[in-house]
Amino acid sequence: MAEQVQARNEARMLGGKQEKSIDLRKPPRRGETIIQTLLFICGFISIFTTVGIVYVLGQESLRFFASDEVSLVEFFTNTIWQPVIGEFGIIPLVNSTMMVTIIALVVATPLGLAMAIYMSEYASERVRAVLKPGIELLAGIPTVVYGFFALTFVTPLLRDLFGRDVVQIYNVLSAGLVVGILVTPIIATLSEDALSAVPSGLRQASFGLGATKWETAINIVVPAAFSGIVAAVIVAMSRAIGETMVVALAAGASPAFTFNPFMPAETMTGHIARISGGDLSYNTIDYNSIFAIGLVLFFITLTLNVMSRAIVRRFREVYE
Repeated sequence: MAEQVQARNEARMLGGKQEKSIDLRKPPRRGETIIQTLLFICGFISIFTTVGIVYVLGQESLRFFASDEVSLVEFFTNTIWQPVIGEFGIIPLVNSTMMVTIIALVVATPLGLAMAIYMSEYASERVRAVLKPGIELLAGIPTVVYGFFALTFVTPLLRDLFGRDVVQIYNVLSAGLVVGILVTPIIATLSEDALSAVPSGLRQASFGLGATKWETAINIVVPAAFSGIVAAVIVAMSRAIGETMVVALAAGASPAFTFNPFMPAETMTGHIARISGGDLSYNTIDYNSIFAIGLVLFFITLTLNVMSRAIVRRFREVYE
């Protein structure tokens, strides 16, 4: 009996050695090793840069909140932002930012989704090859051009429609509409990728049951690509929140707490651009406030990205 157990153990050891000796992978090539190393370096630089940004924002923000003139509670609850008189309430800046973002999403979401459905379900390969790069070209236009477009074309148009006494020269609505045009290519391209990833078998099954192309697109393809569409909208939302030049030129420089889209209001990014462009001394209360606003903006964007990943994980459809 002992001899059988010993023989069995020796056989297992030999079998293990044979399994370890079998390696089906090709020996690493020098080019692949270099590419892998470069990709690792790029990833490390990205993480290091993010950590560095958070460190700088946090360090300078601590100097801002350490001042006797600033209260952390008032910073998040006060509705007045007037550094000249010692009022540091970020709510007006956040409110203006969210107003511009909501208007932009109201414009960009239906337009971008309609473009994506057309390119994915209706357009031929030739039309898609021309239309998609043309849409993506909108994202390559400098944002300062969009800002002057909002100020010189959209704002006069709104004043002619609603009245010059109602719509101010600098207003939130004009900035929001143009930011919506700016982020439309993001929703269109990302949503089109998500719709195109839906297996064609689902479309064929829907057609076989007698559904039209429109019914198939709305009832089958769009729900199947829901996670990708929501992720595209959240990415566009992050882009709208971080937009600077359009709101700096078109929304105005008045940090007023208002819900009237026809009135001027200053966003977080617009305020940072305006203040940082002035003559500020280092380590002053105004100078350090820029980093506090930037830190809030960073955490808002981070929260949106985390939400996007959670939604994609929750509603992702896996097809085999």
